[in-house]
Amino acid sequence: MKLFDVYPINDITITRGEGSYVWDDHGNRYCDFYGGHAVISIGHTHPHYVAAIKQQLDNIGFYSNSIRIPLQQQLADRLAAVSGKQDYQLFLCNSGAEANENAMKLASFHTGRKKIVAFSGAFHGRTSLAVSATDNPSISAPVNITENIVFLPFNDEERLSAYFRTNGQDIAGVIVEGIQGVGGIIEATPSFLQTIRSLCDEYGAVFIADSVQCGYGRTGKFFSHDHAGIQADIYSMAKGMGNGFPIGGILIAPHIQAKYGMLGTTFGGNHLACAAAIAVLEVMEKERLIKNTETIGNYLTTQLKSIDALQHVRGRGLMIGFDVPEQYKTLRKTLLDDYRIFTGEAKPSVIRLLPALNISRTEADLLLHAIRTVISEIQNNQNK
Repeated sequence: MKLFDVYPINDITITRGEGSYVWDDHGNRYCDFYGGHAVISIGHTHPHYVAAIKQQLDNIGFYSNSIRIPLQQQLADRLAAVSGKQDYQLFLCNSGAEANENAMKLASFHTGRKKIVAFSGAFHGRTSLAVSATDNPSISAPVNITENIVFLPFNDEERLSAYFRTNGQDIAGVIVEGIQGVGGIIEATPSFLQTIRSLCDEYGAVFIADSVQCGYGRTGKFFSHDHAGIQADIYSMAKGMGNGFPIGGILIAPHIQAKYGMLGTTFGGNHLACAAAIAVLEVMEKERLIKNTETIGNYLTTQLKSIDALQHVRGRGLMIGFDVPEQYKTLRKTLLDDYRIFTGEAKPSVIRLLPALNISRTEADLLLHAIRTVISEIQNNQNK
């Protein structure tokens, strides 16, 4: 049987990981500055994380949500403490796409309305409603096309306000990433997020903060939207939540009421997933990883800005992007092939850095040295 060929992949087989490093089947070591799409939040095979999953598996790995699972409440309590959203409610699922799907569905349930406002450059997932709210027609099948999703320009307060004035009574919610990841590390301005909050309050719509990639401490605050000093009605989470174990969820403001059957999942909130997620938060607290994210992120950003060849260095914490001019277009491939450093990309020419939140100054300097060396080599070759 063939695998369905939908992934352009690097011809590398990773067999082991530890901290910010992974090893391939030939014993070569790579420094991981991408974390598998921002998933690795506390480092590969963190001992506390591994022990928690092993211990839970010795007890029970799975039972459905038809019975009480105390680990879910333990996770909710820990999330409340770390995120500061003590009065919110938690619904657990399996992925970021599911989290956003449920968030938009819940907004429609709550308001009785159909319209969802999304923005240019957005990526919210690949399930039916989530991909409909994603600004990439090439990954939307005909069945995903719906008039219930409206795209407006990102960071354009005037257009958003104008649309609310004429359509406010039909809008169930607004979904927005605090920092667009797939879109190229483009940050929502504080003023834009504050305008969304104000308009949602005025017209009774639901503010959905897509924090799947930009949340969970990655920007130096638990949610990137917190930098704007606002509270969303629903926060979607996944990626770094389980450090590689599939888990997602939404935090739901107290004024949104639950009823039986409104949302549901078979695997969401299972015993192993909760054990993994609790371990992640315990490590984040004990090792003060949100503070480390801010410190190392600021250092990396400052140093990258000092490299003249790189353009438009931006981001917060350990969610960093920069544009690569055409003459340096081989930079990312060379970093991987010659220096064994994993980085991410966004089209057409953005390199994304999304390492584990406990990455050290040593790894940061390793990356910076490699970037400077590759750029120097390219310049020397072009001057010959």
